Amino acid sequence: MMLSQNFSLKEAVKSQTAVRCGIDNTPNAEQIDCLRRTAEQILQPVRDHFGVPFSPSSWFRSEALCLQIGSKTTSQHAKGQAADFEVPGIANAELAAWIVASLDFDQLILEFWDAADPAAGWVHCSYVGPGENRKQVLRYDGNSYQQGLPS
Repeated sequence: MMLSQNFSLKEAVKSQTAVRCGIDNTPNAEQIDCLRRTAEQILQPVRDHFGVPFSPSSWFRSEALCLQIGSKTTSQHAKGQAADFEVPGIANAELAAWIVASLDFDQLILEFWDAADPAAGWVHCSYVGPGENRKQVLRYDGNSYQQGLPS
């Protein structure tokens, strides 16, 4: 099942941890609707703008998978609303800045970014719905969150 032109349900639920631990990572209908909105409103516009194929490193996580990896079951990943991703050849800070300037989103976190290595880390971005998105922009270094993107 395709969630958008370039993103499939198969890649949304892909998890090596789920396979290794025998965890069912199948979303319900409501979660699939959220995955579709995230694909259409975040991932597909990024793909269209940069013209580079990519697949999220982490997208949907069932509650059991969240518990296995030490994440909260209330995570936006568990709702199908968030994806972690990078675009090959694009600095993660540049990717994050384009999303902030161009898309409606709920939360964007530039995670584990390092000024000395533009490819370090990844972008976490979520989408809830029109009029519901907070447009929250954060950086996370592994210890604490800071407001905004690097200057």
